[in-house]
Amino acid sequence: MSNAQTTERFFALIDSKTKASILENIAAHYGITSADALDEVTCEEAESLLDYVTGSTRAATSALMQRHGLA
Repeated sequence: MSNAQTTERFFALIDSKTKASILENIAAHYGITSADALDEVTCEEAESLLDYVTGSTRAATSALMQRHGLA
């Protein structure tokens, strides 16, 4: 499974509020919109989602991904 596919699967398994929080974290870090962040983490050349997320949101995202067997 590619990084983009893993991220898409993860986003399908979590609630919309958590997904929005993760995308807002990425957007703030890179100075882009949440929509652009979604495009970035789900494009064919995407790195692991955890490579984009920062701070305490990264640890929480990692834990959620592990819980769903995706990390």
